[in-house]
Amino acid sequence: MKRWFRQRVDSAYERLLSREISGAPTHVAVIQDGNRRYARSQGDDAHEGHRAGAETTERVLEWCQDIGVEELTLYTFSTENFDRPDGQNEALFDLLCEKLHDFADADRVHDNEVCIRAIGETDLLPGRVQDAVAYAERRTRHYDQFVLNIALAYGGRSRLLEATRGVAADVEAGDLEPEDIDIEDIERRLYDRPLRDVDLIIRPAGEERTSNFLPWHANGNEAAVFFCTPYWPEFSKADFLRGIRTYEHRQESWRRTRARRALALLGALSEPELAEARSIVDRFRDSLPSAERPESGDLEAGEFETGDSSRRIAD
Repeated sequence: MKRWFRQRVDSAYERLLSREISGAPTHVAVIQDGNRRYARSQGDDAHEGHRAGAETTERVLEWCQDIGVEELTLYTFSTENFDRPDGQNEALFDLLCEKLHDFADADRVHDNEVCIRAIGETDLLPGRVQDAVAYAERRTRHYDQFVLNIALAYGGRSRLLEATRGVAADVEAGDLEPEDIDIEDIERRLYDRPLRDVDLIIRPAGEERTSNFLPWHANGNEAAVFFCTPYWPEFSKADFLRGIRTYEHRQESWRRTRARRALALLGALSEPELAEARSIVDRFRDSLPSAERPESGDLEAGEFETGDSSRRIAD
């Protein structure tokens, strides 16, 4: 009876969260944390925790597709994980091979045109894992409706370091001038194929840090971050939707801040800058509380309010 009641409550909460969500981030990144701790809590070994976590991963992939997410990146195996006991890693490598083959052959992957890619120092992985990665990438390379990135032997700092070394080598060889270095030069060297900027990072299991995960694409984009307490195998759809809601609140706060800044600066701008500022205020006006929201006619006439005062822009 108690379990039935909890399921009813959870189902109702999911429906409530679904109604509150009006959009979806383009790129979600997940740190799949807590598999081993979950296994210990169940009296199992680490391998069973990873297997249970893999089932959660499949559900999250479906949830992302259901709400319109276009790219999902999973932090699956970091460079630091090589320091774990060989027995644990070998069992995980076997599971990775199994799941990569399963994903590459799954009807839902092909029906939804999911492109599977591995990012990281995959040449450090055992040959059987490299073969499984190559198989999954080859089977799904021509798809572009949804991208599933699997971070394997991954370290964010090491990727940035390699990209920097590549730029330095090109400068030394005379193929690139220092003043011509731009964002695209770095991004081209980070991964074989481009990643979208990260909009939301999700980390379960109670840790409140992003652990060197996609620093260029997440920190540079000021991604929203959602921390929650369930271990990854326990991560529910309600937890996922709460993460999406965190992203929406972050976006709404960003739009409100942009509108307020533009509105406050209108009085100090010269005429050539006014059109751009008015455009920003007009674009994000609906994100402001009604008491702060100017009318379009006021913007065109040069009249607006900031705080308690009313001002007129001199033409």
